Amino acid sequence: MALLTAPYPEQAAGWPQTGQHILAQYDDESIVVYQAYRPSIGHYAAAHGHFGGEFSFSRMSWIKPSFLWMMFRSGWGSKPDQEVTLAIRLYRTAFDNFLAQAVPSSYDPGRYASEAAWKAAVAASEVRLQWDPDHHPGGAKLERRALQLGLRGAALRTYASQAILSIEDISPFVSEQRQHVVNKQLDRLHTPRETIYPVNP
Repeated sequence: MALLTAPYPEQAAGWPQTGQHILAQYDDESIVVYQAYRPSIGHYAAAHGHFGGEFSFSRMSWIKPSFLWMMFRSGWGSKPDQEVTLAIRLYRTAFDNFLAQAVPSSYDPGRYASEAAWKAAVAASEVRLQWDPDHHPGGAKLERRALQLGLRGAALRTYASQAILSIEDISPFVSEQRQHVVNKQLDRLHTPRETIYPVNP
């Protein structure tokens, strides 16, 4: 597996407990995001290095830089149609461009003159930004907020092909680590190494 991992307890001790943060694995060129799909979509993407086949370009697709948020969403790869967990390495330039285009999912009076203006921005945008509670490996909500980005239209087509450096099926790793969560052995749990991703205001 290409992902760098570290013991969960060590990482959790250094992560912020509150606030909105993009926790992610990244380097100078790339950032890793996660998605979970049914086998027909996930295996195609991992084999070809891009999305296609049964992947739908007609609906919004959500990407998550936080591994544990993805694990909460997919039930550690146990929910129907989310059995295959993908680690998708994107160009940072592409990810940053998505962030710059993003419109928040909820109305922010500090950013928009009116709710009507925000609704117009949502309708026109191809990138949606949402801050959700991050989660403990066992599923409990945390005070810290994690980011997910929803992509549609041209942004989704760019993501599905041009933005991607590599796609890795990490389902075996997810299955292995899920057992530590089920057995309540978090001292044995390893998760992808994540630190706060730097973004422009």
